[in-house]
Amino acid sequence: MKLSAFFRPVALGLLLAGAGALPACVSVAAYQKAYLNDEDMKLATKKVETPEVNFESYREGAGGANGGKVGGGCGCN
Repeated sequence: MKLSAFFRPVALGLLLAGAGALPACVSVAAYQKAYLNDEDMKLATKKVETPEVNFESYREGAGGANGGKVGGGCGCN
């Protein structure tokens, strides 16, 4: 009997968590899908973020495809 006393609150918690997750699943209307393609929704396309991404790549010592600049964290190219 002690085992069922333990599982009752666990089952109730899982039921409440599942019921709380149901409203998160909604359908998007066709006219609302246009906002998903906005320029603001794209990553690192803002002119302010581009220098920050380049600086971070040098600071972290990573080389990559940020404007064709490839170099290590030591500053040598």
